[in-house]
Amino acid sequence: MCMSIFSALVKADNKSDRPDPPAGFSKITTSEAEKAVSGNLCRCTGYRPIVDTCKSFASDVDLEDLGLNCFWKKGEEPAEVSRLPGYNSGAVCTFPEFLKSEIKSTMKQVNDVPIAASGDGWYHPKSIEELHRLFDSSWFDDSSVKIVASNTGSGVYKDQDLYDKYIDIKGIPELSVINKNDKGIELGSVVSISKAIEVLSDGNLVFRKIADHLNKVASPFVRNTATIGGNIMMAQRLPFESDVATVLLAAGSTVTVQVASKRLCFTLEEFLEQPPCDSRTLLLSIFIPEWGSDYVTFETFRAAPRPFGNAVSYVNSAFLARTSGSLLIEDICLAFGAYGVDHAIRAKKVEDFLKGKSLSSFVILEAIKLLKDTVSPSEGTTHHEYRVSLAVSFLFSFLSSLANSSSAPSNIDTPNGSYTHETGSNVDSPERHIKVDSNDLPIRSRQEMVFSDEYKPVGKPIKKVGAEIQASGEAVYVDDIPAPKDCLYGAFIYSTHPHAHVRSINFKSSLASQKVITVITAKDIPSGGENIGSSFLMQGEALFADPIAEFAGQNIGVVIAETQRYANMAAKQAVVEYSTENLQPPILTIEDAIQRNSYIQIPPFLAPKPVGDYNKGMAEADHKILSAEVKLESQYYFYMETQAALAIPDEDNCITIYSSTQMPELTQNLIARCLGIPFHNVRVISRRVGGGFGGKAMKATHTACACALAAFKLRRPVRMYLDRKTDMIMAGGRHPMKAKYSVGFKSDGKITALHLDLGINAGISPDVSPLMPRAIIGALKKYNWGTLEFDTKVCKTNVSSKSAMRAPGDVQGSFIAEAIIEHVASALALDTNTVRRKNLHDFESLEVFYGESAGEASTYSLVSMFDKLALSPEYQHRAAMIEQFNSSNKWKKRGISCVPATYEVNLRPTPGKVSIMNDGSIAVEVGGIEIGQGLWTKVKQMTAFGLGQLCPDGGECLLDKVRVIQADTLSLIQGGMTAGSTTSETSCEAVRQSCVALVERLKPIKESLEAKSNTVEWSALIAQQASMASVNLSAQAYWTPDPSFKSYLNYGAGTSEVEVDILTGATTILRSDLVYDCGQSLNPAVDLGQIEGCFVQGIGFFTNEDYKTNSDGLVIHDGTWTYKIPTVDNIPKEFNVEMFNSAPDKKRVLSSKASGEPPLVLAASVHCAMREAIRAARKEFSVSTSPAKSAVTFQMDVPATMPVVKELCGLDVVERYLENVSAASAGPNTAKA
Repeated sequence: MCMSIFSALVKADNKSDRPDPPAGFSKITTSEAEKAVSGNLCRCTGYRPIVDTCKSFASDVDLEDLGLNCFWKKGEEPAEVSRLPGYNSGAVCTFPEFLKSEIKSTMKQVNDVPIAASGDGWYHPKSIEELHRLFDSSWFDDSSVKIVASNTGSGVYKDQDLYDKYIDIKGIPELSVINKNDKGIELGSVVSISKAIEVLSDGNLVFRKIADHLNKVASPFVRNTATIGGNIMMAQRLPFESDVATVLLAAGSTVTVQVASKRLCFTLEEFLEQPPCDSRTLLLSIFIPEWGSDYVTFETFRAAPRPFGNAVSYVNSAFLARTSGSLLIEDICLAFGAYGVDHAIRAKKVEDFLKGKSLSSFVILEAIKLLKDTVSPSEGTTHHEYRVSLAVSFLFSFLSSLANSSSAPSNIDTPNGSYTHETGSNVDSPERHIKVDSNDLPIRSRQEMVFSDEYKPVGKPIKKVGAEIQASGEAVYVDDIPAPKDCLYGAFIYSTHPHAHVRSINFKSSLASQKVITVITAKDIPSGGENIGSSFLMQGEALFADPIAEFAGQNIGVVIAETQRYANMAAKQAVVEYSTENLQPPILTIEDAIQRNSYIQIPPFLAPKPVGDYNKGMAEADHKILSAEVKLESQYYFYMETQAALAIPDEDNCITIYSSTQMPELTQNLIARCLGIPFHNVRVISRRVGGGFGGKAMKATHTACACALAAFKLRRPVRMYLDRKTDMIMAGGRHPMKAKYSVGFKSDGKITALHLDLGINAGISPDVSPLMPRAIIGALKKYNWGTLEFDTKVCKTNVSSKSAMRAPGDVQGSFIAEAIIEHVASALALDTNTVRRKNLHDFESLEVFYGESAGEASTYSLVSMFDKLALSPEYQHRAAMIEQFNSSNKWKKRGISCVPATYEVNLRPTPGKVSIMNDGSIAVEVGGIEIGQGLWTKVKQMTAFGLGQLCPDGGECLLDKVRVIQADTLSLIQGGMTAGSTTSETSCEAVRQSCVALVERLKPIKESLEAKSNTVEWSALIAQQASMASVNLSAQAYWTPDPSFKSYLNYGAGTSEVEVDILTGATTILRSDLVYDCGQSLNPAVDLGQIEGCFVQGIGFFTNEDYKTNSDGLVIHDGTWTYKIPTVDNIPKEFNVEMFNSAPDKKRVLSSKASGEPPLVLAASVHCAMREAIRAARKEFSVSTSPAKSAVTFQMDVPATMPVVKELCGLDVVERYLENVSAASAGPNTAKA
């Protein structure tokens, strides 16, 4: 993030055509600042505060849009932009001189020896002649040498990057040429995409359109490095979904290549259709011809999960047409790519059909029919029909716009200006009526909260502990710890079969086998040890498949090598022999498990309880919906730091493990059991975790145990840091589930009875799955169903065990509740919010459904928050405006929805320890782990508050003296787990109790000193008196919750407004408003970050994140190329959060409430708003899943990805629309469009 905004600032300040900004600001605009971080990934913040920080550099920033200013209290200095830290472009941070010198020295050594006789290396030829001498070297062969310019392609084809020699051609001057003349632009093959954009942006309309499209490829930092030629070569050699190839193909580009001593020129189309080039074929340059602007139209299109942020297209296309003065199409080029074939192609049959014709609805329809025969994705391509539909949509958008722009005068507002149309074509272009491209809207935000000084410094929005060292990259995570002497590295070999005997492990190449020191398997577990990798509540999960691999992704063995690269390379080259002899077929789905009666039993004490008499409730109903169904798929954690561990063997069978874990205590226990040694021989240290979300709880123990076993056996340090693909394949993730429901209800929408049949895919072992039914039903109970019964089945399947992921069970249960409410509203043709409001609890029914967790009536804040959003005049006005928008826009529809949330959390025992050093500084240990949620920050504040009675200012002077230190299982025992949203508050309470003990010891000394002088400084109290009096300056507490108050309810409400593109299925979140009850926040800044980050992670679950597996259950969306978490592109364009203060409750820790997970369920408001928009589209186009069903009644599963949305809107709406228009034009008795 820092590098991205820094790069954008430098680029903006170097623009001489811009006026100098006011003092303290950059020339960068707010829009440029937002897009600077468009390709960066963050799983914690929700991006809003990062975007605000980036925008603060821009002189055109609106103070009201900067959420970072919401912490300036009223009554202080005015909240003005000038109070922000100043920026001086002439004194910006530069690359350190000592690193420049080091790089120059290294480059000189490399460049002095461009050709080596043998061995590994990175070669830098300075001319084509030197490159050919390398080609002629005895060691050169295609299997071990890779030709690169920037090597960004390794981010796409990771498993193919197994070379030990690289030849970098970026230093060859001839490949960096840029020539512009009246015939066109020539770009050398190693010109970066960013440089190409810069050159093209200064050209004619066609060149500028190409530049605009390239700005949506990859991300700024990739474009700054990746080359135009490298992209083309990947498109030629591999089935690479290139946008660059498509747009250059449509523009009539040619390429020059060199094969041996020959230089050849091809059209780009000819080049792409040739057999894949070998490593000796050198692309020299690309030439894009000049197109005159008269009668030439050029447009490009792409559909991707993120508009600007590093996402490959489902389909991309580019079209160029030249028309005559008589409005006939003289020439046309239609290029399509990324739809499931080897490379971009031209739709020549469609081109031939259109040449010489003027456009009408009939001509466009016939062109589309021809196109559908041309664009045919290869077998195995995902979303086959969707991709064809996209191609149709793009061609329709281009031709209809071309038809309208070629007609007689009238106004049609488009994103690119005003075209004219009146008496010509009567085709309703997608550009009509759309005045703003919602993807270009600036991100605006507002935050509202109430501050309290009652427990200061608790309650103050102090900045997060360690923020500076995290932003600068100085914070030490597990893989940042310097490698000990003789350190080895490990990588998992995992099964690709779901149920098979493992017969042997070998390696494909001699290179891989040469780098391997050993392979650790179950046979290496010491005598007395157990084959155990994780365990929770019930039976554990094996560390190794032995002798049967029970799911695809299960650990078979651990490759140990001298470097992480060699370990990873060898693991990828492993060849495992399997046998399925005498084994049953695998159970992969919920349906398979139910058919074969494969279940994990739920202990009675964990089973949720029904409410009332279901049959009686159904008898009272006026209407019934029977056996409706909704499905939710899985989600991957996508923490920034993948699973990591470092194990160091010690004397006397002891071992120390540095682990990225949310559960150091469990990690210690499992390692000891695996090695067959006492728990006290195992020391687990966890300083900070780079994101967890539940994935560093039970799942982190596998990596730690594997590391420990290897180190214990080899008596050398061993570390592991999983690559993203391996992590994704082994992680498990969120529980997929299927819910079938029957519901009875009155004519006014009041529900009287609900029955739910719930199937949960747990995977191979219990993990946390026995807890899921209670969590799901608990979230479902947010509405008063009258009576509620259910049958939950936790299915044991041959897939990776599903585990806790942020709001586990609650997010699914809350969504299922919304799906039922919406179905009821649709069946009655009632407003959905009316049905929601009618079924919200009063406090009496809340107690019936939640028991003691309901707390006091004064703390039940849900109804007031829901009413504040859903019943407000503003909401009604927005709903009316949306209805007006939908009535006047055929190809884009909007929707709005408000969702309530009730979230039950449980309190767990937690230890804390406070130690005051002789100089007055304070060290604090807690059971909770800092995983980015701000736990250390709140603990620091609570420590200062707890000791505040000993300070004149109430403890604020102690904030800078407190350091929270890393978790250590031999220093602070019974640390438990950091999960469930309550660890921060319970850790704080344990620390407060420790402080109470210290205050009791120190207070007599303080009072004695006060008798001699009015004030007693902290340093004097500790250094001069307490230590001399031999006072014990360390205190420890183990806080346990009151038996009558082990859980409480959290409340919130969220409204979201979205816009859905009917032609592509793309969704833009225009605005989200959240009201969340934080009680009396321990730190409003931290809680605000949790609310926003949580909500955005929920957006990913409900919309983009498709954690897809193959037919064997092996994860195939296993990296950033295929798995898309939200980026800054996907967050609401207007994002407002209000932190609601409910009535004080002394049972809670200083009246605070949890914030880490509950707000995630509010992201269902986005999904529900999408349903409203889709409903409007289906109503307009009369889309229905069956003749018996209404167009407005449908079910939308999770995630609602672009293909899902497009299918619900209608894959054939363009064709049906054109048929109607053509029929209407042909005669008065035909259907009207």
